[in-house]
Amino acid sequence: MAPLRHLRIFLESGLRASAAAGGHNFIGKVVSVMAANGFTTEFCLDDDATLRRAEAEGGYTLTHMRPPVGLNGLVFRRVYHYPFWAIERSEQRWNWHVAGSVFDPDQIDFDQATSFARFWRKKLFNSAQPSTRGQGFLYIPLQGRLTQHRSFQTCAPVQMIRAVLEADPRPVIATLHPRESYGPQDHAALAALAARFPRLTVTTGGMDHYLPGCDAVITQNSSVAFNGFLLHKPAILFADIDFHHIALRADADPVAALAELPRHRPCYDRYLFWFWQVMSINAGRPEVEARIATTLRRCGWPL
Repeated sequence: MAPLRHLRIFLESGLRASAAAGGHNFIGKVVSVMAANGFTTEFCLDDDATLRRAEAEGGYTLTHMRPPVGLNGLVFRRVYHYPFWAIERSEQRWNWHVAGSVFDPDQIDFDQATSFARFWRKKLFNSAQPSTRGQGFLYIPLQGRLTQHRSFQTCAPVQMIRAVLEADPRPVIATLHPRESYGPQDHAALAALAARFPRLTVTTGGMDHYLPGCDAVITQNSSVAFNGFLLHKPAILFADIDFHHIALRADADPVAALAELPRHRPCYDRYLFWFWQVMSINAGRPEVEARIATTLRRCGWPL
């Protein structure tokens, strides 16, 4: 049985070495918070055998981008860009605390949000101004399992592409994820769509090229849609995700979602401030340890 006030943090090899050497800012802050509340901390490899043993032993555990381990297990993950982080009871982003929270733009200061968003646009896209004028095409960043319809999705990704092509006359650029593995069935399904719809272009990667010029981002739940909010690009989602609040949902009617695009003008900058600065943990802020402690208490840990 694990000691009562002992935390095991399970990490991949390189990250474990960095954390043990004190080279990871956010993990170091977590360790400091735990120490201030009487916890010791141990860094463990996140191999399957070790995780199975930890499940049986119980105790407090923290995993990185993997399902939580045990009744007192939590997971931590970067919130799309450094230095923003989340600590949650589920690895599924659509079950995160922010996903179930209500975004009220009237509660966010306009000037503060505008300055915040301008800073992050400049940092991530080298442009202080949003790219609001599209070049007349729809951008579909793909993820994996193109022919599978998973439980959190409205439909399979290839069905999403077909629905968009059938509902909207604009050219469509669908991009494969450079770090995903695609099988013969995936490539065959895309080739069949491209043969039927010549205005469909299928390529790999290229977010920095396609995002500024697109009219809208259409995706299952790719983080490209969240990045698009920085450039004031509207998004249509075909799956559950944490940043759904200002996106349009396809659900069973992608035609209606596409028709809504010209009138869809959400408060992008206020949303980004709320999502990152209010609902996430900014590891670069002086109050980061207090935010970590508050989050851990919300997740049920005895701090």
